Parts: sequence; structure tokens; C-alpha cells
Amino acid sequence: MNNIKKTGAVMVVGGGVSGIQASLDLAEQGYLVYLIEYSPSIGGTMGQLEKTFPTLDCSMCILSPKLVEAERHSNIKIIANARIESVNGISGNFKVKVLKKPRYVDEKVCTACGNCVDYCPVNMPDTFNEGLAQVKCLHIPFPQAVPSSYLIDPQHCLFILKNECRQCEQACKDLKAINLNQKDQSIELDVGAVILTPGLDEFDAGRKTEFGYGEYANVITSIEFERIQNASGPFQGNIVRLSDGKHPKKLAFIQCVGSRDLSSNSYCSSVCCTYAIKESTIAKEHDPELDITIFFMDIRTQGKGFESFFERGKKEFGIHFVRSRISSVFQDPQTKDLILNYAAEDGCRHSARFDMVVLSVGLEPTKTGRELAQAVGIELNNFGFCKTHEFMPTQTSRDGIFVAGAFQSPKDIPESVMQASGSAALASGVLSDVRGTLVVEKEHIPERDVTGEAPRIGVFVCHCGVNIAGVADVSKIREYAATLDNVVFAQQSMYACSRDSQEKIIETIKEHGLNRVVVAACTPRTHEPLFQETIREAGLNRCLYEMANIRDYCTWVHAKVPEAATEKSKDLVKMAVAKARLLTPLKEEIIPVEQRGLVIGGGLSGMTAALALADQGFECVLVEKEKELGGNLKHHFFTLNKNDPQKLLAEIKDKVLNHPLITVCADAKVKQVKGYVGNFETSIASEQKTSQVSHGVIIVATGAVELQPDEYLYGKHEKIFTQQKLGEAIAAGSLHSSEFKDVVMIQCVGSRTPERPYCSKICCGTAIKNALKIKELNPLANIYIFYKDIRTYGFYEEFYRKARNSGVVFIRYDDLHKPLITEESGELKAVVFDPVIGKNILIRPSLLALSAAVVPGENETVSQLLKVPLNEDGFFLEAHVKLRPVDFATDGIFVCGLAHSPKTIDESISQALSAAARAAIPLAKGVVRAEPIVSFVDEKKCFGCGICEYLCPYGSIKVDNGAGLKAHTITASCKGCGVCAARCPRMAVTMGRFTREQINAQIDAYAANW
Repeated sequence: MNNIKKTGAVMVVGGGVSGIQASLDLAEQGYLVYLIEYSPSIGGTMGQLEKTFPTLDCSMCILSPKLVEAERHSNIKIIANARIESVNGISGNFKVKVLKKPRYVDEKVCTACGNCVDYCPVNMPDTFNEGLAQVKCLHIPFPQAVPSSYLIDPQHCLFILKNECRQCEQACKDLKAINLNQKDQSIELDVGAVILTPGLDEFDAGRKTEFGYGEYANVITSIEFERIQNASGPFQGNIVRLSDGKHPKKLAFIQCVGSRDLSSNSYCSSVCCTYAIKESTIAKEHDPELDITIFFMDIRTQGKGFESFFERGKKEFGIHFVRSRISSVFQDPQTKDLILNYAAEDGCRHSARFDMVVLSVGLEPTKTGRELAQAVGIELNNFGFCKTHEFMPTQTSRDGIFVAGAFQSPKDIPESVMQASGSAALASGVLSDVRGTLVVEKEHIPERDVTGEAPRIGVFVCHCGVNIAGVADVSKIREYAATLDNVVFAQQSMYACSRDSQEKIIETIKEHGLNRVVVAACTPRTHEPLFQETIREAGLNRCLYEMANIRDYCTWVHAKVPEAATEKSKDLVKMAVAKARLLTPLKEEIIPVEQRGLVIGGGLSGMTAALALADQGFECVLVEKEKELGGNLKHHFFTLNKNDPQKLLAEIKDKVLNHPLITVCADAKVKQVKGYVGNFETSIASEQKTSQVSHGVIIVATGAVELQPDEYLYGKHEKIFTQQKLGEAIAAGSLHSSEFKDVVMIQCVGSRTPERPYCSKICCGTAIKNALKIKELNPLANIYIFYKDIRTYGFYEEFYRKARNSGVVFIRYDDLHKPLITEESGELKAVVFDPVIGKNILIRPSLLALSAAVVPGENETVSQLLKVPLNEDGFFLEAHVKLRPVDFATDGIFVCGLAHSPKTIDESISQALSAAARAAIPLAKGVVRAEPIVSFVDEKKCFGCGICEYLCPYGSIKVDNGAGLKAHTITASCKGCGVCAARCPRMAVTMGRFTREQINAQIDAYAANW
């Protein structure tokens, strides 16, 4: 390996959310990235992304900033409409052949003016809208498409098919962007590593003929329903029946269409339950009177925060959930209504009539996956997904080629983003010694001096589909904005965050001489950096921008009162304009970074993160409170896939302890953390001494623990175990096979309860793992698992089926009929109500295993040390559940593993790699830019009372004795919280972008209507 001439470039195949995230991480670390996309635009299948979101966010809002960021990045080269023909060579030095298909429009010349479209005579089904609308053969794939130029569909173009027409060329004769004679282009690339993220395909519902899809107009797929209810969709957000255009009153969702089905796909698609609940919730917001029923086998809302989403759907929105697998759908030929005959859980047959049926279709390997695997030279698993090992979830069968996202297995957006960053960490580990050899620095035009200019404000109002225009009247908001003082331009756009809208903002700033910009759209939490970079490209200082958050503050919270939401949006825009008049340019401070990382926690996640950081070329200090590394992994001895966790533990411990860049501090604890991103100072205490460590980033991997139950006689009988203790006993051989005669397992002990409403995610798999192991040891064992829902998502579904086939009996219970465990003369008795037969069942178990909850460890202590938040369940709260699942809102601090939420071994590894990739970005850059939203002290007013220093939660403001008892701000660590400014008795402290004058102007603007 050391003799290989490596190339500091990486090829990422697939431009969906995983591919974009991996590309951005690598480009920010200092690698040249070739982003190859099979379709004409990056972004993946927007409808597929839409359906995997468990919240009310839409894919447009989530992905658009990433799309624009990727296109703008100077070290990401996008090659769309392309195919991989071959990958030759070895890790560090690959030769790749790429075939770029013609789009018949020069994307570098096309301005997306749309003049050519008027001349195109051919209509075709709009694939973005699932064929529910028509689009011209000459079109842009979707509103946020990147590249944002037009393309011609060769399967419908009259010239390409019949050598006729060419009217579009005439319409574009000035620019000459259209070239109908464009041919395939062969491209050769030299890259050091490859990351595969080609995504997924939705299951073709037409294959399940029993549901009448394609035959009954009112049977639609979940993807079609997503577009129907979207305000930018074919019906402007109005939910209608396709048979007659009428608004439905009763709606049914049928789950597991193309999933958990031996006739199609036997695995679970992981996301369908959650997206069905999301779609139902949005539909109920459209029409609270809508009657929605979801027919399901098991509700699988196993992700972080998803269980509360399920409970909210039931309790707040009144969605009905019926446990039944629908076998067929019939249509009333007169009314076109749909009739579902089904058996309830008690065996009774029922019939129900619905206006519309939505099929929750599963996820399949992308159709191009097999072709890609052959070209790249990797193996696929039995289901057609990329083959990986449980302990190497992002490594393919070929060295130097990595995988992420739904091509590895069906998964939701957070897991896809984590895996993408994780694969970036591994690619960086291969190429760290050639980092920065091929990159170029982005050059901005000089910043325009607006000093002395009267405010010339531009207001841009975002339509944003269902999120904003689905509630508020965007046209009225724009019209109102145009009447405000100093507003010289007001415009509404379908998606303000799309690339074409960003270009229009830049053009408008230059054309109208704007020196302030206000955007009325969704949250600045995700979109502010995008718009700041846009105005900077137009020559304005980033801080001459203000955002009116009319989504979170108006259309989301006032969805049931659209008129009030519109009026409140107007007020927010007026307040934003008032503040914008007083905005001034601010400078970003550039801070050097201490190129060393600190990892807190020496379990699997902590060791993986430390090793990944070190492999990327950075020193790392690993702190573990116990005397030995290993964490929870020390208590696991076998997995469902029959892999050996103890072998994994021994291997990773050996690598960590012998890595020259890793310092292990065992039997030690972090006592104090000072500083900020790039320059942290941490005190580490052990029995021997207290040492100080300087470092630039922190990774939190403090793990979690198994709950010690206080119910079901746990601790009061020797034959009652938790699942973890049972696994240890089985591995140690301390249980005789006779003790496995009658085994009872109880799920959700301490999880999915009022005290701990979250799902612990791993319990179902652990119970089945132990059950199958017992069956191996004693095939005659009778095993009974009492459960609420079996959540063997993804490929774990195969083991659930194997357990049933081996004779494990599954009996469902609910909170109204919890199992009763008693002891009689030293023997255990278990009584549970079986809803199938409608009676109590008595079992005398020889052994009882409790699937106890995963609960946070010492998170609260670490939270206070680092000033980072916890969620309501006590796990660490990430900056954004989908966009930044391993980042904290506090820069330079990252989280992974069980400290974040319950997860499996492979998921912990992926997230640890992800945290290492994100942490490596500031370390690789060597500098960070401090946000200009920091406090500033007017020394003329300050008299050094010290209140600000005492109250600052970040230690970012100090009273300097050497400067005559005057306070000053350490701008690098200041987070702009404003505590100091709010409590200063002399009003000597003010905040960048939030001065007293600006805030008072906003208050006055709002109060003017009173």
C-alpha cells in the first residue's frame, strides 16, 4: 500500500442524500470529488426521499440546501446522466471509465429561461409527479434540480425518434444551448477511493394484483399520495380521488406492500410505517374530518423520536390503527368506492368501505444496482443490495470501495446520512496522506462597501409547497412586503432554496442594487447559511441578510387557521424588514485549530471513532472511565448473524492500544472542559494524576446501559434474567439444557411506557437471537415471546421468520393486558391474555427473560460539562435529526453510538465513523470561521462588575484586570445566546446582528398596528 501512487480524489456514485453528504464531507476535508449520478440531476428520487421522512419536513426543504452547496463547491465535480462502465486498479489508485449520456441541452449554457418549452409540441407523463400530470418532453426534472438546466427526453423527442421537428433549436438560436446531435461522451477518471450510494427503487405495486392497483383508479401508491397532497403537486395540495376528482372522506393505508412478503420481498423496508403515519398526519391537517385507517401487521417506528410520532398520530390526529393483513381490495362498480374484507386480530371477519386506498410500497434495490455492481466488481447479497459484513457496514467486498445509504439496506434519512459520512471517513483513511493535493480554493468577488447607502431591501417569499403555501396566502404576503418602506423589490418563488432561485437572487441584487435581503421561508436553522452564501456571491456581506421564519412560526403552528397564519406572516416580514434597515456588515474571525481530537467513552463507538480519526492522520485522546476498554460490547457474545462480538472487541482494542496516534486514558474521567471549536482545554482526572489536553474537537460516545427492571419479580428469583444476562449465561454455559424446557420472554420492559415512551430498538432482535440460540442448544425447548410489536426491521425480518418456523410462539399483549408473573412454591407462573383466542394463557416457565430498556448512562453529567443538550428521554440531542445527525448545535462537538439513541452494533459503527468524518473537517482545514453573531463590549460604558462573566454559560466573556476592569468577549467561543447583553446593568454589551436598536425596531414595527 505504501508504494502505491495514490490519487487525492474520490468518486461518489449516486447523487441522492447519501451521495451528496459523502461528497460534501470529503470536499470539506480537502479531497477532489467526482459525483456521478445516473439520472439527469442529482437529488435522488425526490418522492422516495419525501416518503422516508418521519416529520412534517418535506424533501424539498431538507435537501435543497445540500444540492446547492454541492453544486457551488469548488471541489465537487458533478457528472449527471452518466454510467460507470468499469473500475480498474487497486485501493488508492483506481482507473474509472464513465459514460455520460446526452441531455441534448448544454447545461453550462442553458439559463433555464423556458422559452424553448413553449415551442415543444410533445407532452409526456411527469415522472416527478408519478405520472399524475403531464410535462413537456423538454423539461427540468423537478424544481430544485441540479444541474438546473433543461433536458430532452430521448424516448419522446420527435427529432430523436423520427428526425422531425427541431422547433426547440430555433427557439434557442441566440444562446444555442440546445444540441440535438449531442452524443455519448466517454470520460476517464483517476480516483483513490469509490463510494457507492445509488439509492433505491420503490416496489411496483402493479405486481400485487390483489390490490387492484392500475385497475381501480382510487387505489394509489404512497408516493402518488405524497405528490397529491403536496401544494406544488398536480392538484395544488387538494386531496382528490382520481376517478371523479372528489375529495375523499374515508382513506385506508395498507402496509407492507412489497415487504415482509415471500412472494415479493421477504425483508422489512424499515420506513413504511413511519412514512404512512407522516402522510396521514399531513392529510389530517388538510382536512381534520378525514377518517384514516392504517392496516398493519406490526408498527415499526423504531428510530429515534419515531415512537412519539406514532403516539401523536393516534392521540392528536385520531388515526385508526387496525392489526390485520389485507388480502384483497374490491371496487364498487357504481361508486368506485373500495371494499376491504379483513380478519381482525380476534379472528372475526369485517368489511369496510373507503373512498381511497393508499398502498404503502416497500423499498427495493435500484434497478441499476446489479449493473453497477458488475462494473465496479463488488458482491450483492441475496436480496440484491450491496453485500457487507455486520462489523464493517460501509465496506464492500472490494478494498477501497465503500457503500452508504439504501444501497446497503433499506433505511431512513438519518441512518443514510450517518452512513454517508461514515464511508467518507473510511475513504479519507485510505487517502489521508494525499489530502489537499488536488483541491482549489473558492474565490469570492470583493465585498461591496455599502457604508452610507440608504437601505435598498429585497424581499423573497417562498411558496414551499405544502409547508407554507398549503396554509398561508403567499401572494398576499409578497404584495404586502412590496408596500413596506425601503423595499425596492419583492418576489415569490416556488422554492427559494433551489439553485435557480439562488441565481435569481444574485441577479436581482445586482440589477436592483440591493444592499439588504430578507427571505420569508422556513427555518434559518437549516437554510440561513445557504442564503448568506448566496448574497456573498453577489458581493454583499453575509450579515446583510435577515430571515422571516414563516413556516415554523406560522404555517406549522397555525395550520388550522390559514387567514391568521397569513396575517402573522405579514407581521414577521414587516419585523424582518425593520431589522434589515439597520443591518451592518460584520467580519468573521478566523481561528487556528489544534489538530487533535478527544473521544469520551471507550466502548465500541468510542474506539471506532478514535481509530477512524487516527487513520485519517489526526492525534486522538480516548478517555474511558473503566479500567478496560469495551463498554457494552464486553457483554455480547454472539449476534443474529452468528458473528463473534468478542473477536471484534479483541481486534479493535488491539488496533486502538497500538496505534501511534491514539493515547488511551483508562480509569479516568473528564472533569472540566473549557474553550471552543478548534481550541478546547480539557482536564482528565485519574487516580494517579490530573492532566490537561489541548484539542480541536470532541466526540461523545458515553454509551448507555441496560435497565435493571423493578417489575416481573426481577431480582427476586434466580431464574429471571434480563436478555443481556441471559446471553452471558448462555455463552458461559452456566445454564443446563433442562432449564430451557419452557422459556418465556417479555418484550418492552421499561420501554414504550409512560415513563420511557421511546422504543429501545434492539430488544426484539436480542430476544429472537437468544431464542434461536436456545433452540440450537435444545430443539425441544418451548419458547414464548410476549410482545407489543415485533420490530425486526430490514434484513432482521429473516430471523423473525426463522424463529417462527423453529417453533417459537409469539403472543401479543398491550398495556391493558400486561403479563402477570407470580411465584408459587419456588416455581414461576406466567399469565398472559392471548387476543387471538380471547383467553388468558397459563405457562409455568423454567426460565424468564426480560427484554429491558436501553437507558442513558452518565449523559447528564457530560451534558453539563460540554453545555450540550439532552432530549426528553435523556439521550443527547443532535443539531438536526436528518441534516446533522451526529453534530451538536455547539460547533466542534459530535455524538455517536448509544449516547445518541439505542442502536445495533452495525449502526453504532456507522455512526462512530460518521462522527469521525465530521470531526475531521475542522482538523483537516486547520482553521475555523467564528460566527459573527457574538457579543461586543462598549468599554466606555463597562465598569467591570463581572455579571456577564458570571452568567456566561460558555465562559466566553472575561473581565480583564489589565485593561482597567473592562469586560471583553472571546469571540471564538461565543455562541450569541445574548445572556450577557440581557443582564448588563449598563447596557454596555450588544450582539452582532441582534443589537438593541435592531430588536427595538422589530418591536416597534409589530406594535405599529396596535
